[in-house]
Parts: sequence; structure tokens; C-alpha cells
Amino acid sequence: MTDGDYRAVSPLKAGLLARCPRCGQGRLFRGFLTVRDRCDSCGLDLAGNDSGDGPAVFVILILGFIVVGLALWVELAFEPPLWLHAILWAPTIIGGALLMLRPLKATLIALHYKHRRDDYESSRDS
Repeated sequence: MTDGDYRAVSPLKAGLLARCPRCGQGRLFRGFLTVRDRCDSCGLDLAGNDSGDGPAVFVILILGFIVVGLALWVELAFEPPLWLHAILWAPTIIGGALLMLRPLKATLIALHYKHRRDDYESSRDS
């Protein structure tokens, strides 16, 4: 089957569900962040996918905006000691980063597939 034989999959849906960007069925990751070599459903070659530092940058910016805003609000409203800030925000940052990193990486891979499909086709023909 060619790419044209598959119904278009929303990059956002494929990213949030961590599914193959072409068929939307096969799982994208082998581990927590390791991309599979091939889709187990449609056979799309996923080995060359590299989202680089993009997902981490987005996580840092989004989480930093949220945590800094909340930390400032807590400081101005309640004036807690510094050790309480450390107890509040360290787990929030770690947990938020772990929750956001996988879907953001999958979404960037799906967007790359949608907008640079010719890269996939040329690597498959080689």
C-alpha cells in the first residue's frame, strides 16, 4: 500500500495517542521514548525519525511558564518558607516533564511525517 491508500490521520491525535503517523493504528514507541523501527500495522519505516531537542524545548518553555507563575502566586499569597517551595515544585516539574515529553515527541514526529512525506518515500525507495 502507498501513503495515498491510507486515510489521513490527524497529527495531534496520532501524537496524543502515540500512534503511527500514517495509519494511526500501530504503536510509535518501543519504550518510553524509543521510536520503533517499523510500524507493526502498516510497515512504515520509522527508524529515521529524529525529533531532536524540540520536545524538550517545548516542555521546558510550557512547564517553566506554568510553574513560575504558580510559584509566584503561592509566594505572594501565602509566603511559605523556601523548603516548602522545593517540596512543591520539584515533583511538579519532574512529573509534568514526564507526562508532557512523550506526547510532544510523538506529535512532532507526526507533524514531520505530514509535512515532509517526501523524506519518508525517498528513504523507503532506497
